[in-house]
Amino acid sequence: MENENLRSVFQMIVRRFGFLNERCCEDCCGDSISLVQSHIIYEISRQKDPSMQDIAGALGLDITTFSRQIKTLAERDLVKKTPHPNDNRINLLSLTPKGEATEQKINQDMNHYLNQILSPLSDFERETVIRSLHLLETTMKDSESYCCPLK
Repeated sequence: MENENLRSVFQMIVRRFGFLNERCCEDCCGDSISLVQSHIIYEISRQKDPSMQDIAGALGLDITTFSRQIKTLAERDLVKKTPHPNDNRINLLSLTPKGEATEQKINQDMNHYLNQILSPLSDFERETVIRSLHLLETTMKDSESYCCPLK
């Protein structure tokens, strides 16, 4: 596959997945959740007592933008900020019960949409796509230490 064609495939997959994410998060659980907020909620749910810096770093967001998003999520009773027991300069993040319910609903909706997308494929094709996506994600994660074309 030519490099230009490979880039085109990636661009279209990322774009279509972005549209899918936006459509899923526009109205979840009676709440309008932005795509960035959805990513924040997802990352908080994946980690044990993460700091604001941990989640901002994982998402590649500057701390000022991230802080505004956390403030909004906290005002909506989706995220709770707790001072670190040993360092008051650090805030730990957790999902509230409402935040956990929202994360579960987004997860449910996304899995439903993704299963619909993969449904025309045979079991073998579906397993191949999923294995390939895992391999791609691992390879991309491993390459971050020496390659970052957008910086």
